[in-house]
Amino acid sequence: MSLETLQPVAAPAPPPAKKTGKKAAGRRLDPLTKIVIGIVMAILVLLIAYPLVRILTQSFSESGRETLAEMFTSSTNRTIITNTVVLGLLVGAFGTLIGFAFAYAQARLEFKGKKLLHLIALLPIVSPPFAVATAVITLFGRGGLITNKLLGLEYNIYGLTGLTLVLSLSFFPVAYMNLLGMLRSLDPAMDEAASILGANKWKIFRSVTLPMLIPGFASCFLLLFVEAIADLANPLVIGGDFTVLSSRAYIAITGEYDVAAGAAYSLVLLLPGLLVFLVQRYWAERRSVVSVSGKPAGSVRLIRSAAGRIPLLTVVGLIAALIVTIYATVIIGAFTKILGVNNTFTLANYRYVLSGIGSDAMFTTTILALIATPIAGVLGMIMAWLIVRKVRRGRGLLDFFGMLGLAVPGTVLGIGYAVAFNKPFIIGNIQLLPALAGGAGIFGGALAIVMVYVIRSMPSGQRSGVAALQQIDPAIDEASTSLGASSLTTFRTITLPLIRPALLSGLTYAFARAMTTLSPIIFITTPKTKIMTSQILSEVDAGRFGNAFAYCTILIVIVLAVIGLMNLLIRDPKVKTRSR
Repeated sequence: MSLETLQPVAAPAPPPAKKTGKKAAGRRLDPLTKIVIGIVMAILVLLIAYPLVRILTQSFSESGRETLAEMFTSSTNRTIITNTVVLGLLVGAFGTLIGFAFAYAQARLEFKGKKLLHLIALLPIVSPPFAVATAVITLFGRGGLITNKLLGLEYNIYGLTGLTLVLSLSFFPVAYMNLLGMLRSLDPAMDEAASILGANKWKIFRSVTLPMLIPGFASCFLLLFVEAIADLANPLVIGGDFTVLSSRAYIAITGEYDVAAGAAYSLVLLLPGLLVFLVQRYWAERRSVVSVSGKPAGSVRLIRSAAGRIPLLTVVGLIAALIVTIYATVIIGAFTKILGVNNTFTLANYRYVLSGIGSDAMFTTTILALIATPIAGVLGMIMAWLIVRKVRRGRGLLDFFGMLGLAVPGTVLGIGYAVAFNKPFIIGNIQLLPALAGGAGIFGGALAIVMVYVIRSMPSGQRSGVAALQQIDPAIDEASTSLGASSLTTFRTITLPLIRPALLSGLTYAFARAMTTLSPIIFITTPKTKIMTSQILSEVDAGRFGNAFAYCTILIVIVLAVIGLMNLLIRDPKVKTRSR
């Protein structure tokens, strides 16, 4: 299965089915379904609602109120907010444009090497957030291989320029996957009709194709805006003096030991994240464009003329070459002492990473991700099943609640977990929940990390499951129920096998996201629980780029290997036939 199906964009809840009064009244939830809903809601309250409530509580404490009061009166804080918004706008615009260029070339141009281009476009999804930033510093920094060694320049890549470049290259695959899906779903008959009426390729693109993609552009822009303002890893590595809200919240907690101030900064970061998420959902529901009632008719006429292909392919080829150069730098840098300074071949970087702390971090990260992945995948499928098949009243609210793990910025979620679970949860004299995020917590913080992995990865499975279930006739489930099967049995034996591709999509994205995430878990890692992305940050901070490159390479290999294994284990069984 291809990663192109992994579109981490919030899907709107399906519209309520039209029922007659008697049929709707008779369609009531059975006791088992009510129990499932209760369990799911309890999980969501624990994993997302409680940490957000604790963020609000800390934000409106005495110290938090002081920080909030200075948010717009202090020139420093106003600059930080402006930096955050500017960064989000630039990354949203450039990332969406790059994603569209790749998607249009893939769907509308005739050229060799489409599969290779597709794989190159998806590389940032399976790599840690530091891979691009560290390689860009090595290539384009003050002593960079390209800027200094090749061109003789002393260019400062740190700051807004470097962040925009790194974040655009890191997040554009999200826009690419969404826009590619939209382009492939457009009815070619519309282009043919415009061509018959005398319109040339450019006019068809401008007057037919582009207007149909406007909702997709808006959705991608908004999503990339949220991803950019919420990112923590890259501002720490390549941000320099360009401070944004996420890095300021991190400094407040880890450097100033002011949890309330960090919570206040994260609250300001949370508000635009939720607002953009709601706008995106509203846009998806109100501005959806339907061009076909069934499968697209006819086939797309690919552009073969040199004038139509060369300009776009040149741009796409240059960006693809930059991506390949960046990841080649990561791989080569892992085998050299100091890339660009001392290019001597060495295995010392891998010996360091594969021994002691490095091996512990790899083992712990992989095990925790493997634990969280099936939980997130199955929980996402159950949420989708409840939203599409079972819940009628409040289905939109349930869908929104389940997608909060994606809407809430990772930095905010991490601070929420650090605040919520660093002490035992006690009501009266009863300890309902032990400390999960602190050094004395269960498994030294490992349980809190698994919880973060689950709530961050579950929405992708939920979105995939909703889309898959909407394509399956409800009569199949009703037939199973009429034969005496319970709702849970029907889901396990009928529904789940039918949505196997969606489950695999959710599992793949869940594992890749868990292995490469940093923002939510950097606040809850402990000396007992070492995570690879946190260790990579330590190596980058210490200037040991060779070790960081080795970590990144091994992490990418682990992610690709596990994803390949999951594809083999959960692939659709082939139906064997025998002639008689």
